Amino acid sequence: MRNFELPGRSAVFARNGMCATSHPLAAKVAVDILQAGGNAADAAVAGAILLGICEPQMSGIGGDCFILLKPAGEDRVIGLNGSGTAPAALSADALRAKGLAAMPIYGIDTVTLPGAMDAFCRLNADWGRAPLADLLAPAIRYAEEGVPIAPRVARDWAEDAGVLQGDARRFYLQDGQAPRIGQIFRAPGQAEVLRRVAAEGRAGFYEGAVAADMVASLQAMGGCHTAQDFADTRSFYTDPVSAPYHGIELVEHPPNGQGATALLLLNILKHFDIASLDPFGAPRAHLEAEASKLAYDARNRFLADPDHTARLAHMLAPETAAQLAALINPRQAMPAAAPLTEAVHRDTVYITVVDGAGMAVSLIYSIFWGFGAGLASAQFGINFQNRGAGFSLTPGHPNEAAGGKRPMHTIIPGMVKQAGRVVMPFGVMGGAYQPCGHARFVTNLVDFGMDLQSAVDAPRCFPAPDGLKVESGYAEGVKAELAALGHKVIAPEEPIGGAQAIWMHPDGVLEGASDPRKDGCALGY
Repeated sequence: MRNFELPGRSAVFARNGMCATSHPLAAKVAVDILQAGGNAADAAVAGAILLGICEPQMSGIGGDCFILLKPAGEDRVIGLNGSGTAPAALSADALRAKGLAAMPIYGIDTVTLPGAMDAFCRLNADWGRAPLADLLAPAIRYAEEGVPIAPRVARDWAEDAGVLQGDARRFYLQDGQAPRIGQIFRAPGQAEVLRRVAAEGRAGFYEGAVAADMVASLQAMGGCHTAQDFADTRSFYTDPVSAPYHGIELVEHPPNGQGATALLLLNILKHFDIASLDPFGAPRAHLEAEASKLAYDARNRFLADPDHTARLAHMLAPETAAQLAALINPRQAMPAAAPLTEAVHRDTVYITVVDGAGMAVSLIYSIFWGFGAGLASAQFGINFQNRGAGFSLTPGHPNEAAGGKRPMHTIIPGMVKQAGRVVMPFGVMGGAYQPCGHARFVTNLVDFGMDLQSAVDAPRCFPAPDGLKVESGYAEGVKAELAALGHKVIAPEEPIGGAQAIWMHPDGVLEGASDPRKDGCALGY
């Protein structure tokens, strides 16, 4: 239990339904949908769509999503892959011929097809109860009337605004500047897009005037995207991957997401007595950092489009983790095993919803880096993602860029099982940090017995390409110990990640936690 004399927040408890996410308006809309008779799938779609209006620098209908769903009355977990492909005409050879040795971070070559909207429509059609139009109505209203800019959103918006180019500046800046805290952001073009989806379903987005706007805009900027690319975009169901850890089972979305990295990381940590360590001390941070370097190296080697990930079983095999654990020196940091394919970034939104019947949804939704590719469609202002930056240009690599292929993704929704029962949908945002964040959150709960909100609040560190990023919640003496172990200790540019979680107690009580690093909250009724 937290010290009530110090700043902090309590977990939220309710029985009938709950949402935890990074913006209060989205949490409120999700709970409103539940109270109006919708289920967790409905509420998650409504809340996620609104997050793209409330936090457009992190997410939006030009992006991708991944979903884990636990049906009501069951404990199986279903995966839904809402990531889009590269346009059919994309060629790694052509990119290399332009002089590129690696994928750029921004610009037209990084724009992959937006897969999230198809997944939202499919989730609603297959698992929802409410009409799609009812779920889109709140986001339409807020897009037209406007939303006040929240503090963390304002900070991120200002930092990311410099990447905006052309029409994107017209839609996402006000008088050429990032909006400030409390200023109103409106997106009438996106409201019109959502009205068309409400009336026509996925065809309102992937065909007709909206698709024509996206295709024309992308081609005008030099893209090879076609109307057929958009028409062919489809989400698909998949089977999650999982691994046991000290009495629980961590369930992750399979490739092309990086969830297997979190499983490998925990498999490595099982070879050490983590529970005997100080949760906020240097030895724990050191072991986690070393295990992360090795797990992320495996990620960079193996994970790719589902049709091109050939060594997933090897990555998750116990003997692989044992061999990697043996490489860790508890008294000396190793160099980074291999450069990470992207720097740490914060540009993701996450929402989890549980309803009174026991359906649970874990949904993560992103345009990748801040404002994605920095580009937007000319008519409706749809911000394009830069997920193509996640491809490799190494010839023959499983993740080599190619037309019709999905890049390796950083965003991962999670769930936890205990004794065969799903007990917690959760997510930890933060780009590359996410597998490390999943592992740390699980070990906070399992090894150190933290309550849900404390496990979210606890300080974080992460071995990024430029050094070991250590939040200010760590004592200075701990940072000195880490430096003595050989780590290049650096301060993160911003708080590391952001987590949301709901614990489903056996008596039906729901316990929600929301990260103070974000603007959001958990709400129940």
